[in-house]
Amino acid sequence: MKKSKQRSSLSNGTISLQELAQHVGLTKGTVSAVLNDSPSAKTIPQHTKERIFAAARELNYRPNFFARTLRSKRTFTIGVVTEEIGDAYGGMVISGIEAFLSQHKYFFLTVAHRHDPHWLQQYLGILLARGVEGLITVDTTLKEILPIPAVAVAGHRRVKGVTNIVLDHDRAAHLALHHLFELGHRDIAFLRGQTFSSDSKDRWQSICDVAQKLKLRIRTELAPQLESGEPSPQEGYQLVKNLLSQGRKFTALFAYNDISAIGAIRAIREAGLRVPEDISVVGFDDIRDAAYHLPSITTVRQPLRKMGEIAAQTLVERVEGRKEYPDQIATEPSLIVRESTAKARPPVG
Repeated sequence: MKKSKQRSSLSNGTISLQELAQHVGLTKGTVSAVLNDSPSAKTIPQHTKERIFAAARELNYRPNFFARTLRSKRTFTIGVVTEEIGDAYGGMVISGIEAFLSQHKYFFLTVAHRHDPHWLQQYLGILLARGVEGLITVDTTLKEILPIPAVAVAGHRRVKGVTNIVLDHDRAAHLALHHLFELGHRDIAFLRGQTFSSDSKDRWQSICDVAQKLKLRIRTELAPQLESGEPSPQEGYQLVKNLLSQGRKFTALFAYNDISAIGAIRAIREAGLRVPEDISVVGFDDIRDAAYHLPSITTVRQPLRKMGEIAAQTLVERVEGRKEYPDQIATEPSLIVRESTAKARPPVG
């Protein structure tokens, strides 16, 4: 009777851990240790592990998440808070988060507050009520202490319990401005970041500091600020179109991100000018589209996917109590030189 019941469950794809253990002739504990990569699995021979994994695949074994949760009194769930769903910057960071968490058998719930402080507070409450064990924010400023570990990608505010993953903006500004300076550019326009973007203040301060060292004058009229929360080239396009229509003279533009740089290039070309022959353009982030735009965009690369992986690893290790982390982890930018920059010509206009 027992055997027929086991054959039935094997045939309809509802095999239990006990049945899988019986199938391979091992104890339930041994099979569980291997499938969950427990520390005790290190003493189990590799050929035995391979046999267990092969049987699990063959019999389509699926672990019972709810049983695991009840046993451990844990949810194995992480909350991810971002400003937008589907934007190029956040998408690359979240892909790194997903890669690490799925490999380590964690779920994650994603919410997007669209720059609304009210919704941010609402979503934080919902995630906590759902039992998330930790929180990762993407380009979102946390202002209060949370009852769970948190990691902020592009976080700059020091908050107890939050580990900030930040870019070295001094280095980023140095790479971009020295590149343009060495090409002979002295009249440089800038697209400044939105006030609600976590990186805006620090990045602009770094740009100003590097410009001062190079004796580059930053003219207020050549440094308009992005304001829209939409992840679209439209605002970069409109701001640069306005600069050119006002007869502003510049030979290069340093944009806050690649999306606004794409809009800027469109505006420059519509004005009958060429990139980079008349105006060089440097972006920021190195989103996927940057390499395939025409011309391909010279940009400061943030290791966005890697930042997501670091954030997830940091949080999981904090949740599981394996390692203490500092308040801040810095990542290094790099300059990717492509087709949108060239030696300076006399100012346009």
